[in-house]
Formats: sequence, C-alpha cells, structure tokens
Amino acid sequence: MEVTARAPGKIILAGEHAVVHGYTAVASSIDLYTVFSIRLRSEDDDTVKLTLNDIGLDFSWSVRRIKEVLSHLGSPFSSTPTSCSLETIKSLATLVDEQSFPETKIGLASGVYAFLWLYTSILGFKPATVTVSSELPVGAGLGSSAAYCVSLSAALLALSDSVKLDVSQKGWSTFNETEAELVNKWAFEGEKIIHGRPSGVDNSVSTFGNVIKFKSGVMTRVNSNMPLRMLITNTKVGRDTKALVANVSARKSRHPDAMCSVLNAIEAISDEWSTIIQSHAVDDLYLSANEEKLGELMEMNQGLLLSMGVSHASIENVLQTSMKYKLASKLTGAGGGGCVLTLLPTHISGEVIDKLVEELGSFGFQSFTAGIGGKGVQISFDHSS
Repeated sequence: MEVTARAPGKIILAGEHAVVHGYTAVASSIDLYTVFSIRLRSEDDDTVKLTLNDIGLDFSWSVRRIKEVLSHLGSPFSSTPTSCSLETIKSLATLVDEQSFPETKIGLASGVYAFLWLYTSILGFKPATVTVSSELPVGAGLGSSAAYCVSLSAALLALSDSVKLDVSQKGWSTFNETEAELVNKWAFEGEKIIHGRPSGVDNSVSTFGNVIKFKSGVMTRVNSNMPLRMLITNTKVGRDTKALVANVSARKSRHPDAMCSVLNAIEAISDEWSTIIQSHAVDDLYLSANEEKLGELMEMNQGLLLSMGVSHASIENVLQTSMKYKLASKLTGAGGGGCVLTLLPTHISGEVIDKLVEELGSFGFQSFTAGIGGKGVQISFDHSS
C-alpha cells in the first residue's frame, strides 16, 4: 500500500512585520501543494530511499546505518511529539554528509534532516520508498517548508498506529480535529529543525487550511466565505528576512510615535480583512463591492509596508504593472523581493490575466494563479502499489 499526503502553501494577506511587534496578521492557505508518497518495503530490503523530484536529488540509507546513528530514536513515539535535540541534529548531519549532496543545494540539507528525524521518530526503523514533489517555489515566502513538514508528518502518521483512518476510502480524505492537531505538532517540530524558531503560523495554515488570524502567539481560525483568487508573482529576488525584520525594529526605535501609528493602521486592515472574508455574499453586486474593499485594503497595506522600508524595486515593478490593469497588489511575507499578491476580481477575463502574466514575465518574474482559503492537509491510499 502506498500512502500519499498533500499539504497547501500559504500567503500572508495582511499584517506581515506588524505581527512581529504584537499586532494581528491574517494568513491563508492557497491551492498549491507539496505531496509526499510513502510505500513501505519488505523487511528484506534494508533501505530508506528519498527522492526529491523537483530538485533532482536522490538519497538512500540502509536501515542498519540509520539505526546505528539514531539508536536513541525509533521507539516509535508518534503519539507524543518531542523536540529534536542539538545532539540529534549532529547525528542527522552525519547521515546527510555521507550522501553526495551538491554544494549548490546545501541550503536544502535541513529539509533532509527534518525528513530523517520525522521518519525515524514516527515510523521507527522501517525500509521504504519516499517521493516528494511540490508546486511551491522554495524560499519565496509561500510556506514551502511547512507544506513539506505537514505532508510528510501526515503520510507518516497515516502509516503509524497513532491515527485511525479508513484506508478503503477512495480519493482525498481529511483528518479529524484531534488527528490534525497531532499532524500539526509533528510538523512544527520539523519546522524547528529547518528554521530554528518558527512562529507556527505556516504549519498551522498548511494543516488546517482556510484562514488564520495570528496575534501575540495566539492563533484564531477564520472561515472564509469568499471565493477569492490571487495572482502570485515570484520576483525571484532573494531576501534576508532577519535583516528586514531588524531594519523595521530599528525604524520603530528611531520613530516610535510614527511607527506606532503605522502598526495600528495595519492592525485595523488585518481586522477588516477577516471581517469581510467571513461575510456571505448575497449577490454578485455585494461580492464585487467586497472585492473592491479588499483591493483598497491591499493598496493601503502596501503603502504602509513601503513606509516601513520593506519594499523593493522588483515589487514596485509588479505594483506598477498590475496598476495598468486597475488591479490591486501588495507584497506578501518579509518583502525585499520574494512574492507579490494581485487580487483577481471574479469579473476579470482570462485574456486580461494572460496579458498581465506576459508583461510580468518580461521582467523575468514568474506568475501563477491560486485559490485562497481552501482545505488543509489531505490523505489518500493506493492499494495497487
């Protein structure tokens, strides 16, 4: 039997940077996924094989070697997530260093650490073939690492004794609330291996889907009733998130009163976002009016982010281009490059979207459409494998 799990990426709709200072942010899932497939092998085949389809990397470890290096794991203790120690990180590094890891992709090594740790912690020492593929660009602020950890945790738990799933069900199915919480906890531990001190927002959005409000460490799930679509443009400009966050903090120290007003305004935008998307559209006119309001909020939010010093020439190019088509845009995530959101109203034609994508492509940007606020992690079973 082969188990496949998929988990969505995420975007920040409003409140990035402000959330670092205790204000509200609104994050949403998008219908672009990372997919993990796991097929357990016979005990005679003493191998765990991992294939990362999108980046062309293959790894293979003997179960005997994994057991040798990670003998303190493999209980397994899948129903009680624990944190990965620094000593264990060193052991994981030993296993990864034994593989031929290209120097140009060494930044992805932490994802392989997370794989080995989650796999061994949840399933123990079992041979398997594992493949992963993703529609999410890496390092673009769309929650690719969280989707990776969530889909991996879900697939592993589905093969463990910790969750009870109907394996005869065809197509995609979801976890119940308790099981989804367990997936989320394990995924968060995987995110810690990759990022050190993640907020937990990305993995929560990927696990539960829809929309989440986040403030001072407290997450509130929001059910969106609006069928929103966004054009997501990846500027392909890398950015230093820590430096951008530090620069905003420094600006806040230099101009406390002005920055307080900026942050309060962003908080109001986040709150209004969550109120609008929860409203039920009574007709097309009402939906169109709400889309117009959200567009205005995006423009205001972008202006405030610009005043915080986190925009970039590449982001401004996207803004100016989408403005020609009378469409509202804002950066999402840390800024300084990364991705930009453009709201696509329900009345917009495919022809207009194609023209916009083509024009953005002339800058070397990559654009793709995504639905907002869909389902979280899902699982499926294939008995023919």
